[in-house]
Amino acid sequence: MTSRSRLLAATGLAVLAAAALGGCRHKGDLVIDEGVGVTAVRGHCPAVGIPDYTGDVTTFRTPGATDAASIDVTAAITNLRPACDEASTGEKVYSQTGFDVVARRTDTHGARSVQLPYFVTVLRGGSAVVSKRVGTVTLNFADGQERAQVHAQAGAFIDRAEATLPEDIRRRITRKRKAGQQDAAIDPLAQPDVRAAVARANFEVLIGFQLSEAQLAYNATR
Repeated sequence: MTSRSRLLAATGLAVLAAAALGGCRHKGDLVIDEGVGVTAVRGHCPAVGIPDYTGDVTTFRTPGATDAASIDVTAAITNLRPACDEASTGEKVYSQTGFDVVARRTDTHGARSVQLPYFVTVLRGGSAVVSKRVGTVTLNFADGQERAQVHAQAGAFIDRAEATLPEDIRRRITRKRKAGQQDAAIDPLAQPDVRAAVARANFEVLIGFQLSEAQLAYNATR
């Protein structure tokens, strides 16, 4: 992946992502009754998002053309709705995301079906591709209809053990620190070994259109 993802939930640091995706504690909770510390409770559910430049696609009537007058169909992925059962047991965690594809065609004559490929990629640590699956959505236009929409589902498995922070790292992150202690103001997430462990346990599910190089370049430069 050459571009970072626009995520629906925060993914910069995996230990803080669970609040948005797993329904756990509020991210960055401060414990102030018995001491000071960050309650960075991390879940196993991945963040879900759309990589840059892959959330829409444009096809043209004339091969190689990129002018507005030659546009045939435009489509976009929208309304991502991730669902993941944090309480499930087993070695794998299943993440399922519903999404809509909305499309518009320029020529409304006749009924027509348009098939568009999309991908579902599991990314670990922000750069390592764990798996990738390609699917297809079919949009059906009735005669005279300009717009069409279809709902689709994308699923992915995450290895529970790999998405779990080592216990010693978890303790260092969540340890309560009393005001006045030497390390009370030190952010454990700034320590290289903690940061590396957090990255290894950080998983993302990315969904986008399976684009050709020309289509990707068009999206990046328009």
